[in-house]
Amino acid sequence: MLATLITAALAITGTLAGAIVSGRFQERAAERQARIAHGESVRRDRLEAVTTLACAASDHRRAMWMRGDALLKGAGPEQVETLRAESHLTRSAITRPLVALRVLIEDQAVRAAADAMVTLTYAMRDASATTDDLAAAREAAKAAHDDFVSAAARYLSPTVSRGAL
Repeated sequence: MLATLITAALAITGTLAGAIVSGRFQERAAERQARIAHGESVRRDRLEAVTTLACAASDHRRAMWMRGDALLKGAGPEQVETLRAESHLTRSAITRPLVALRVLIEDQAVRAAADAMVTLTYAMRDASATTDDLAAAREAAKAAHDDFVSAAARYLSPTVSRGAL
């Protein structure tokens, strides 16, 4: 009888220990999955901020080219005003993704490249003295855009290790 009780107690103890260990493994697996999901969510948000900012800067660069070119060609006041209004909209569209990038990405190389891209794109406004000046400003803004995209691609590359998110 005592042997039966000892065997039963050992069986119960083993079952409880197995349940505790199994529960702990499941808890760790769930935590790991939550970290992975969070990391992927943050990565998607960062990619969205980079992509939206790059597109907004391209749109503004195009708008500034159209505006500067119209001024140089002596376009009428209505056309110039329409292009000015469009350039104000495209400039405004840069703000949201630039803020998102600053919140989501702490990497100084990406931030510096974003700042250079935006600054050189904005500088097109003051480069409309001649077509050559405007073209040079556009080329500088395009190069800064490419540098930004390259810096962001390096940062977002899955092979780059940045530690915990």
